[in-house]
Amino acid sequence: MKKTFAFLLALCMIFALAVPAYADGKTTLTMATSPDFPPFEELQADGSVVGIEVDLLNLICEKLGLELVIEQMDFDSVLPGVQAGKYDVGVSGISVTEKRQKNVLFTEPYCLAAQAIVVKTGSEITGKADLDKKKIAVQTGTTAESFCMENNYKVSSFQANSDAEMALIVGKVDAWVIDDLTAAEMVKAYNKDHPDALTILSEAMTTEPYAFAFAFGSEELVEKINAAQAELLADGTIAALFEKFDAPYTAPSAA
Repeated sequence: MKKTFAFLLALCMIFALAVPAYADGKTTLTMATSPDFPPFEELQADGSVVGIEVDLLNLICEKLGLELVIEQMDFDSVLPGVQAGKYDVGVSGISVTEKRQKNVLFTEPYCLAAQAIVVKTGSEITGKADLDKKKIAVQTGTTAESFCMENNYKVSSFQANSDAEMALIVGKVDAWVIDDLTAAEMVKAYNKDHPDALTILSEAMTTEPYAFAFAFGSEELVEKINAAQAELLADGTIAALFEKFDAPYTAPSAA
């Protein structure tokens, strides 16, 4: 009887070691994202999604014994989908705001970003002060949209940042407000074929932290993700991911 009990106990210990760090037994982490936000998420010709946040979540999943599954959608569907429990995590260059914290649970930030102002080269707009009564393009559901609306700017909202960019290019709007790293990526790509057509102003709209969003009730998982992320932050892995995508990195500790 004692030998049987010892054998069963040993089996239980082996099984416990094999169980993923996500204690409820899940083996996958479903990521909701809008893959039009390079260098964080970008849709490739073969249908795959690549980017800084994809690499970071894959590294975190490796530490937790999970497989990352990516679901694509418009940005303004990401957080509602997470909140409703359709997806495990919202990962789409998401800024932490007080308003969003009322609806979803955020991990600790992994970087700081700014909202950049993009204009046509030669524009009379040289800073925030010049945006009064000017029409500004933003992506629907972003902090750029909410900030501009809350500060009574004239706003034109678009489902995709590529549409917001085109609105500026064809003259439907006077400026485009978008996260700085994505602005740098998209402006660089456009100016490659249209030299010096667009300019990113040196003055930013805002500075804000980026993090991953979960539904309330995911506190245990978020705690594990925070621990894994802290290791990747401390050993320089996150900074290296930004370097891999040729993007400047500002650590959250700089806030």
